[in-house]
Amino acid sequence: MELKRKVLAYITSGEGSERKLLVFENKEHPEEGWQVPGGTIEKDELLLDALYREIEEETGINRDELVLKGKVTKNKHFPRNRELVYERNIFHLAYTGKEQPPWEHHVHSDGKDNGATYCNRWIPIDSLPKLASKQDEAIEFI
Repeated sequence: MELKRKVLAYITSGEGSERKLLVFENKEHPEEGWQVPGGTIEKDELLLDALYREIEEETGINRDELVLKGKVTKNKHFPRNRELVYERNIFHLAYTGKEQPPWEHHVHSDGKDNGATYCNRWIPIDSLPKLASKQDEAIEFI
C-alpha cells in the first residue's frame, strides 16, 4: 500500500453565526468540486511548512495573515482503492486580514498545480456545499 501524507486547512473568518470558511474551485476543472486549501507534504518537508506553502500556492494568503488555532484531526482517506491511502492532517487557522470578495489566484509552483487558476471565496459555515473528497468530514470540530 502506498501512503501519501497530506495537509488540509480549514481557514475561518468572522465570529459566531457570521463565521465563514475559505473554499475554492479549479477554474479550468469545476467538476473537481469545492475544496479547502491543502496538498501533499513533500519529502523532508515539515508538516506546518507544507500547510503554509499549500495555503499560499492555492489562495495567495501568506502566513502573516493567519493564526494557527490547532490541529483538528488526522485521518485516512482512500481516494481510488485500497492500494493508495492519504494520511490527512487537518488544521484550523483564523484569517486576520481584511475579508475580500471572491477572487482568483493563479498558481506558480513546481508542482502539478502550476498554471492552475483557483476561484476562492468565503462561504458561511452553515451554508457550505459538500466538499470534494470528504474534505468537510471534520468541519464540526472547528
